[in-house]
Amino acid sequence: MKKISKYKVDKYILIPLILFAIISIFTINSAEKLLPTYLDGLAIKQAIWYVVGFVLAYFIMFIGNNFIYKNVWILYGIGVLSLILLLFFGTPINDAKCWFTIPGIGTIQPSEFMKIILILTLGTTIHKFNEENSNPTIGDEFKFLIKIAIIVLIPSILTFLQPDTGVVLIYLLITIVMLFISGIRFRWFALLFFIVALIIASVLIIYFINTDLFIKIFGTDFFLRIDRLLDWSSKSGYQLENGISAIGSGGLTGYGLGNTPIYFPEPQTDFIFAVFASNFGFIGSTILLSLILFFDIRLILLAIKSNSNVNKYVISGIVGMLLYQQLQNIGMTFGLMPITGITLPFISYGGSSLLSYMLMAGIIFNISNENIRYTN
Repeated sequence: MKKISKYKVDKYILIPLILFAIISIFTINSAEKLLPTYLDGLAIKQAIWYVVGFVLAYFIMFIGNNFIYKNVWILYGIGVLSLILLLFFGTPINDAKCWFTIPGIGTIQPSEFMKIILILTLGTTIHKFNEENSNPTIGDEFKFLIKIAIIVLIPSILTFLQPDTGVVLIYLLITIVMLFISGIRFRWFALLFFIVALIIASVLIIYFINTDLFIKIFGTDFFLRIDRLLDWSSKSGYQLENGISAIGSGGLTGYGLGNTPIYFPEPQTDFIFAVFASNFGFIGSTILLSLILFFDIRLILLAIKSNSNVNKYVISGIVGMLLYQQLQNIGMTFGLMPITGITLPFISYGGSSLLSYMLMAGIIFNISNENIRYTN
């Protein structure tokens, strides 16, 4: 039997990551031309974050997934504590306390790491429940769902208070996807969707019928968030209109690297795809979308082949998170989705988000290694 190195990496995952890094750095460099001069150097910073990220991925491979799974509650506690401290010591940026400022390094966004921690916590919790309950009753599942709800609600409430509604939606989506894979009775999903639909309908009725009452109950901040979400379908707004114009004017091959003739806000993060499409046109955009699709499919196949249920749950959460962010980010640049500030994984600028994804990559490499060892 051929011995498989603990640090062997799946080339079909590594190569897309390297290509993502190259695309990200060059596209951010192009986006810098649309930004004020005090934001120069973002591409260099992104390159540094990628180097640090690959080192972190290697570190995760060194300690192994089993060690992480065994200590997941410590990670969960650290994640929740960081979100609590953020409300008191966070740096206000655009009326939101989502970041800590670390001198000499920059800003760190705890909620980005909380997404990965939540996936790991839910994965181990679901695995433990299924191991201890081979044929669970409805009562067993109800208690289990209460536990899951508490795990998810704590970081969700803290993140909502920052406020960061977009990340809260990601928490909830991760939970739904992982519960769907867990094998619990489908009646719970029907009940969940009914409750969610009832809550949304009640909120919208108050919103449309009595604005003053809505603000009195939920506050002005929540009113503005709902207002922004509902206004996206009008396709209006300076950022959206210019982003769509930049994409459309790129034509078949684009204007070339570094050439984005139309200005729009947040080109390095929220609207990074518009920059790329403007530079490389329809052909380049198709290649990028194909690369993203290949990466996602590879993760799905990895989950299918895995002989560890906890690994299956973890990958399902990762794939659910990535798919949502990819569809949301690219969709909002075309006006197909509301603009929520969700970034494009591995491509948009951001140290916290990129490091969290590279930690995730280390976990994925470990799972891939386990599959290779089992096969051999």
